[in-house]
Amino acid sequence: MTTMIRKQVYLEARQDSQIKELAGERSVTEAEIIREAIDLFMAEIKHRRRAQAAWEEAQALMMARAAQGMETGQQFNTVREAATWTRDELYSERLERYG
Repeated sequence: MTTMIRKQVYLEARQDSQIKELAGERSVTEAEIIREAIDLFMAEIKHRRRAQAAWEEAQALMMARAAQGMETGQQFNTVREAATWTRDELYSERLERYG
């Protein structure tokens, strides 16, 4: 069994009521509800930190690619400048494939 550490916290009356109600519905102790809430909260924080790190990594990559394109003169102002096809070509290809 996991070693438990006693903590004393102050709750608002509404929080106390919510914990009591949920513990009753699930037939578990109030302490179990609080431990589960802490675990969920910490998991959410961990997820947000990972998402933020991933975003920052992607943003750095995009900035590096943009800077590289500017150095070589390969940047495009719009998607249309980069496209080698026309809309009509795409639709005719689709019609040929699916009838």
